[in-house]
Amino acid sequence: MYLLYNEWLKIQKFYGKQVENYLFFWFRDYYIFMTDFFSTCIFMHELDPVDLQILRLLQQDASLTNKEIAFALHKSLATIHQRAKRLKEEGFIRKVVAVLDRKKVGKGLIAFAHVLMNDHTANTLETFEKEVQKFPEVMECFQMTGTFDFILRIATSDMDEYHTFYRHKLSTLPNITTVQSFFVLSETKSDTAYPI
Repeated sequence: MYLLYNEWLKIQKFYGKQVENYLFFWFRDYYIFMTDFFSTCIFMHELDPVDLQILRLLQQDASLTNKEIAFALHKSLATIHQRAKRLKEEGFIRKVVAVLDRKKVGKGLIAFAHVLMNDHTANTLETFEKEVQKFPEVMECFQMTGTFDFILRIATSDMDEYHTFYRHKLSTLPNITTVQSFFVLSETKSDTAYPI
């Protein structure tokens, strides 16, 4: 230990201020990382301001690297890595995808189909939900209160494709009484980012 201490004094004397600066930043980053690590272990169910900032950035651009996020938020790379990993493991970030321009990929027609069932038992509703998930044209399915039981957001290329979908897929499902279809004329706002 005495020899190591003497060597350390020689290094400190030779490099001077550089060593002090290095140690300062190393201990600072280490302290921040350990503080974040233990706080996230204890309060895993809570989102703090840094978590929310990370989520806001990723909602706008999921291709951002941990390094870029750390630079934007003035945090250490280790801190951002740990938090981003935790947010994924706990399900706050469900998946990372590319948001496409639907018109450029040939899905220019959007319809909202309101579906009324003639039976409202749990088995009937679960069967409908299970079957409708198999249709790639159905982008979203919501069970609703009110007059209709479900609302589907359906993406097709044109009216002919929607007609084929309706006749050969949707209308073949059991226990459907009524389907009312509403077609989108224009799209004023379409956002995937939640206000957090």
